[in-house]
This record gives sequence, C-alpha cells and structure tokens, in this order.
Amino acid sequence: MAALARKRASRCRRVPKHGSEPEARRSALGIVPFLVLITLLGVLAVAIMVLAFPGSQPQRKPTPPDRRELGVANRGWFQEAQKQFR
Repeated sequence: MAALARKRASRCRRVPKHGSEPEARRSALGIVPFLVLITLLGVLAVAIMVLAFPGSQPQRKPTPPDRRELGVANRGWFQEAQKQFR
C-alpha cells in the first residue's frame, strides 16, 4: 500500500497545476464587433424611420381638375358606333 501511495503522490507532483486554472477572459474581443454592428444597424433603422416619416416629404402641388371640353358630334355618330360593335 505504501508503494501505491508513493506512486500516486509522485504522479500528482508531475501534473502541472496551471492547466486546471481558468483561462484569462477574452470575451470582450468577441463581443465588441457584434455590439458595434448592432449599434450601426440601430442607427440605420432610426435614420430610415426619420427619413420615411410623411412630414419630412415635400408637399405635392394639387393638380387642377380636368376641364370638360364641350364639342359637337356629327349626326348619326351613335348609329355608326353601333354598327361597328355588332
């Protein structure tokens, strides 16, 4: 039993202890590009909403109503039109 205990103790001494410690955090480097991207997309969305708001569009001038032209038709025009559609 003593030999097994010595063997185990010598194995434990050889294993480096720094491997079991957590690695230093590098998450800020991975998060920063995504935060910048989300921020830029948010700014772009707000800019589109502001530009698309109806109050910021130029007002169109109303078109004048069409004038009705009074004309004279030749006699028998209606009968000629009926003949074409028969």
